[in-house]
Amino acid sequence: MKKEIDCHEFAHANARLASKSRNDSPKLAIVVPCYNEEAVVAHTYNALCQKLNSLIAQNLIAKESFLCFVDDGSKDKTCELLLSLKTPSHKLIKLTRNYGHQNALLAGLHFVKDKCDCVVSMDCDLQDDINAIDEMLVKFKSGADIVYGVRKARDKDTAFKKYTALGFYKFMQTMGVKILYNHADYRLLSHRACENLLEFKEVNLFLRGIVPLVGHKSEVVYYERGARFAGESKYPFAKMLAFALNGITSFSIAPLRLMSVLGVVLFFASICYGIYALYMKFFTAEPISGWTSTILVLLFFGGMQFLGLGIMGEYIGKIYAEVKHRPRYFVEEVL
Repeated sequence: MKKEIDCHEFAHANARLASKSRNDSPKLAIVVPCYNEEAVVAHTYNALCQKLNSLIAQNLIAKESFLCFVDDGSKDKTCELLLSLKTPSHKLIKLTRNYGHQNALLAGLHFVKDKCDCVVSMDCDLQDDINAIDEMLVKFKSGADIVYGVRKARDKDTAFKKYTALGFYKFMQTMGVKILYNHADYRLLSHRACENLLEFKEVNLFLRGIVPLVGHKSEVVYYERGARFAGESKYPFAKMLAFALNGITSFSIAPLRLMSVLGVVLFFASICYGIYALYMKFFTAEPISGWTSTILVLLFFGGMQFLGLGIMGEYIGKIYAEVKHRPRYFVEEVL
């Protein structure tokens, strides 16, 4: 007869194992998605190798720690450069085509989750300060399963980018999406936090909103975001706008509720206007000015109907993509 496993004993055993890996030098993986980054990838590789060596020398991480670059279907020489720079301890995942930053990052997390005690994800442009990794590891060893990298300020951004970003975070919070202000995808995840994150199976990925749903103990590390070393940003305004729209419609039904409320308000407004029009016709001798006001009302209601249909279309489109359960990416090879 098999001995029944006590849930509390199991939880305590897991906690002891986690504590052991934290108190010792944890094995760290750094996941870096890349797309057309030939101008910066060699510099990024060398800088991260130096950072790993420094952390190993300080006994903050295990000597088996490694880098994992994910080539997201680059059209330039990104992959060739990484192949010429690689060492046996570091990994390069080559995807079959461009699947987008979020899917490339997820592919890296899937690959490293059983090969490390904690993982740091960051962009290839090195605008995120790699020295913040030291403090992330300290907070990880203190018991945090998720450590968010949050930029201190946006002083180096243009006024347009600064205020559009501020508006984006405010609007997301208004829509009920729980995201951390000024946090992108620079974060540390423990092994169990990474495993739990990968349980989310949705196709429409918005990791900034998904990670807080994991719910483990979290900490924040603040850092100064630097200028891009070379090359151009892979997130122009149009792509950022699409990313924001995806985040809102993936995590909030507030736009649908807003359209419902607006529909009720307009319904009662139309009743009031109808009562007013009947009163003017039957109880006064004053004519009702008709053509201009009628056209304006028709245009307004027509516009609102199309807006409502557009919002519903966004959600229906997401349902359509989710129910097909298509793979989020394919790996061509691991080098």
